[in-house]
Amino acid sequence: MHFGEFIALMALLMSLMALSIDIMLPALAQIGQDLLVTHSNDNQLIISLLFLGFGVGMIFYGPLSDSFGRKPAIYIGLSLAIAGCVISLFAESFFIMLLGRFLQGLGLASARIITVALVRDLYHGNEMGKVMSLIMAIFILVPILAPALGQGILFVAHWRMIFVFILVLSIMILIWFTLRQAETIHDEDKIPFSFQKIIANLWLILKNKDVMAYTVMSGFVFSAFLGYLNSAQQIFQEQYHLGVKFPLYFGVLAISVGCASLLNAKLVMKYGMHDMSKYALLAISLISIFFFAFSATSHGHPNLWQLMIYLAIVLFCFGILMGNLNGLAMEPLGHMAGIGASLVGAVSTFIAVPFGAIIGQSYAQSVLPLILGFITFSLLSLLVMFWLGYQKKDI
Repeated sequence: MHFGEFIALMALLMSLMALSIDIMLPALAQIGQDLLVTHSNDNQLIISLLFLGFGVGMIFYGPLSDSFGRKPAIYIGLSLAIAGCVISLFAESFFIMLLGRFLQGLGLASARIITVALVRDLYHGNEMGKVMSLIMAIFILVPILAPALGQGILFVAHWRMIFVFILVLSIMILIWFTLRQAETIHDEDKIPFSFQKIIANLWLILKNKDVMAYTVMSGFVFSAFLGYLNSAQQIFQEQYHLGVKFPLYFGVLAISVGCASLLNAKLVMKYGMHDMSKYALLAISLISIFFFAFSATSHGHPNLWQLMIYLAIVLFCFGILMGNLNGLAMEPLGHMAGIGASLVGAVSTFIAVPFGAIIGQSYAQSVLPLILGFITFSLLSLLVMFWLGYQKKDI
């Protein structure tokens, strides 16, 4: 496969999960209305259940791909994702919709895990860093453009056509992958699949203070971010009455995350992952405490431009945190990078899903619960960081 074709295929694979989240945001209210959801906050479960399935799936695809090959793992995963998409497409009840979304997330975890494994199989050192940077440069475009694409579909068709779009794209990517991507793990390198080994490796991770601390911190940070994703549609479309302009504002905020990721790639070489994470957490904590007090004077309804500036700064910090915390958690796991990535990702997701849901479910025509979520989980992350430093006598 030509280098450019490989980059494009890997970027599309990795983008499927983000697309399946962000393209749905403009349609959440309509889906809830059609499926007779009585409480508008419950529409957020369409996002949360996708993440829950994603977290469960991340546990297994690393070991599965090491045992049976990268391609069979993708076949299993994308088949599950396609089945979940079909279930959601034809859902006539909210329960069936959530079942389909869980199954979709369960399958899409394969795309995330196997993409990284394929790059690791084919490239090494700085070359691997270059490839991942190119993939992420394309990936960053998804949260910027996907909500507008979802809104565009709603202009001309029913919300079910969004699932048709995801379904067709998933099938096309699966066919492309099947025909063009070669298997990258040889038979002699395959490792027998074992649930006992997964549990044993999980126990090794749980016993490692560094890995566990940074995994918990990553989960806390992701909790606040998931709270934002859960409540963004209601905040912008209902509280601030932006209607079809919602994707524009959401996309602008997504740009700040992308800019932070690009800037972090340069600054992290000078300041290191730990210090970059510490400064980002301190910035989120301080500005959120200030903005909470400021917003309380307007009963949780600051001016839109004030909210946008606050969120842009906070999400910029999140763009710095996500890669660094994951890197810090993975640093001691070089000897078990594949299954380590699966388990670290799964544990942080399991932490984030319930807490992110609590933040979202607390929404009541006020941004105060969201800001409080940023304060709570940034401070908790700092406490874990300082606890770890105390343990190592570094801080």
